[in-house]
Amino acid sequence: MSAQILDGRATAKAITEELQAEVADLTAKVGRAPVLATVLIGDDPASHTYVKMKINRCRQVGIEPRKIELDHSTTTEEAVAAVRRLSEDAEVDGILVQHPAPPQVDEAAVFEAIDPAKDVDGVTSGSLASMAFNEGGFRSATPGGIMRLFERYGIELEGKHAVVVGRSRILGIPMGLLLLGQNATVTYCHSRTTDLADHVGRADIVVAAAGRPELIKGEWLKAGAVVADAGYADNTGDVEFGSAADRARWITPVPGGVGPMTIACLLEQTVQSFKQRTRLA
Repeated sequence: MSAQILDGRATAKAITEELQAEVADLTAKVGRAPVLATVLIGDDPASHTYVKMKINRCRQVGIEPRKIELDHSTTTEEAVAAVRRLSEDAEVDGILVQHPAPPQVDEAAVFEAIDPAKDVDGVTSGSLASMAFNEGGFRSATPGGIMRLFERYGIELEGKHAVVVGRSRILGIPMGLLLLGQNATVTYCHSRTTDLADHVGRADIVVAAAGRPELIKGEWLKAGAVVADAGYADNTGDVEFGSAADRARWITPVPGGVGPMTIACLLEQTVQSFKQRTRLA
């Protein structure tokens, strides 16, 4: 393997330790800890696992988690009402609605019920607009985590050709917007893209966010490319890691790459929201 590892686990640990000290200081000044509310709809086992991980990380840094669980038969209207109550609660600083919701729930409508000032997961239309126009605000957590990883390792983005494979509202689309905001030239690819290998082969930076294990073959990559793999299924990413590591300059492992950075970004943005709401920013 010739590629160097973009170590999300180590980077997230460093961010967590920095946040731990900051949150302790902020809590002493304000008289309460930052609060992150998580909304879990239904009984998807993976979603329960992800929420549990996020709650554990909150406690680790001193953020108070507030877990809201809604039954699998919950309607869109009921979920929207629950999120609006959190949006109106002055003691809540951030809101996370765990994806995916059951099929009868209009997930976009639930996202839009989040107060943009508390959208620490970066899923509302307002957050997407802020990312599109590089106006600050909260980043979508996984793309934001990838950007933090690039920052930590000094990955140059300006003038580079980036290919994002995937176009979901919470990952692919905002990832491309954030890269564009750093003056990269961005190509979006997806399930209907023809000649995917050709597009990937011209990229300086590849972000894999399609949710299809080992879709991207190592032999497709341009020599020296930077690869961020946001896929995850049974410890396998969207990129064929072994062959990709032989051609890439930098690459994220799966697990231990993008995943820890998603939670780190969520925690950072919760603390940012807390500071803004308590006028300590």
